[in-house]
Amino acid sequence: MPDDSPSGPAPDVAGLLARLDQLGVRYDRHDHAAVFTCDEAERTVPAEVVAAHTKNLFLRDQKGRRHWLVVTDCAKQVDLKALAPLIGADKLGLASPERLLRFLGVTPGSVTVLGLVNDRDRAVELVVDRDVWETERWRAHPLVNTATLILERSGVEAFLAATGHTPRIVAVPSRA
Repeated sequence: MPDDSPSGPAPDVAGLLARLDQLGVRYDRHDHAAVFTCDEAERTVPAEVVAAHTKNLFLRDQKGRRHWLVVTDCAKQVDLKALAPLIGADKLGLASPERLLRFLGVTPGSVTVLGLVNDRDRAVELVVDRDVWETERWRAHPLVNTATLILERSGVEAFLAATGHTPRIVAVPSRA
């Protein structure tokens, strides 16, 4: 019987990790208390770990017909108004928690590029900030915000190829 609670079924972290292993994607896992902000997340991974500290925004257009996952650096304050024309949107806004769960299978605080494993219909367009894309290692939640994986960009590329998602690399604009 399906779980129809507002939070939905538990994310399949073990399934995701098995998929990464199957693809030969190497990662380092850091378990920690739940985090909901970039500042909280910054304190969870040892300082000597060098990797892009990613922030993920799940966005929708004005009519709710198109959805984007935008991956950028935590330090960046994204200018949604300036980003919209760069990705072919009329107007952008944050998607609801219900849409996030439906499309990526995660809840707020756990948004991650790895959530694309749940987007089997490829309804979500992936936008990656050029600054993050050019970084050799990334931080990403494994569908839950109680762990962080450190992934090589080549591993992210292999994962995206396996899920059928092609990243659109742009210089994500920030607010002044």
